[in-house]
Amino acid sequence: MRSTSPEVFTFDNVAFNNTEWLQKRKKKRRRPQVLFPYSRKFVPHKDRSRAKPFLVLFSVIVFLQVYNAIENLDDHVLTYDLEGLEKTLKQEVFGQREGTEQLLKHLKDYLSTYVHSSPLALALHGPSGVGKSHIGRILARHFRSVVGEQLVVQYFALHHCPPEKEAQHCANNLASQVAEVVSQAETEEKIPVFIFDEMEFMHRPLLDTVQQLLQPNQNNEYLNAIYVLISSLGEAEITRYVLQNSSEAAASQRLRHALESYHPLWKEAEVVPLLLLEKRHVMDCFLDEMTREGFYPDRSHIERLAAELSYHSSGGRQFSRTGCKQVVAKVNLL
Repeated sequence: MRSTSPEVFTFDNVAFNNTEWLQKRKKKRRRPQVLFPYSRKFVPHKDRSRAKPFLVLFSVIVFLQVYNAIENLDDHVLTYDLEGLEKTLKQEVFGQREGTEQLLKHLKDYLSTYVHSSPLALALHGPSGVGKSHIGRILARHFRSVVGEQLVVQYFALHHCPPEKEAQHCANNLASQVAEVVSQAETEEKIPVFIFDEMEFMHRPLLDTVQQLLQPNQNNEYLNAIYVLISSLGEAEITRYVLQNSSEAAASQRLRHALESYHPLWKEAEVVPLLLLEKRHVMDCFLDEMTREGFYPDRSHIERLAAELSYHSSGGRQFSRTGCKQVVAKVNLL
């Protein structure tokens, strides 16, 4: 017989069974983690490089060597006192500012290095009385004071080898003298200076000897030397340049062509042209000479003396035909 009493249904057992079922399901889903060989993160270990300290030390050594070399070069230039030479040229040479600046530049460039591939040849050219021989005397006086008497040679063509003297004998004597001086200079670690004046009067064998001295393919002691070549060769080209106001490039080319046509030794030289002096420069010469001789430098007197000389006229300016050559003679007559 069926019971008609209502049955009471609860979720207690169901909940309990469901909980167990969920826990079992979670356990089944949980799987062990698989670690692949390169899945881990490795932080690189910072080791100090052994090469770095050596690189720093090498850089410091190079810096000190370069710095020391620069300091030594400066000391080398200071030895020759080119600043003192510049002051003297400004005080005693009139109207040749560009020429003296060019001269000093070549000297500074050459004396700033120890080793040279060829000697330095400076060729001073210009008309009579513009200061060529005077600059030669200043150079001789200055370098004798810094390198010594024995390492500075002044050679005057007409004095050391007059026309009646055998030219080849003069050339042999010159070569022997130069060899002796450069050998002594090499021993003393100094640069000798040779000043050849009146080169327009030099015989051909002497010019050939000078050319050989200027060549780069020589022993080391011959490469460390300065030669100053003084002459009036090319004065026509320089005068034309000043009076006709021609271009500097064209005038320079004509001057060098004239010099090299006379003798190929000038191919090895740095040409320094000295220009015509204006009347005001001649007046400066009178003022300087009168001061040296103890005369009162009266302006009107100086103008009167300067007016007695002859001049070229060009572009409203007056250029002395004889430069300052007659100044000393006129002052001596006072």
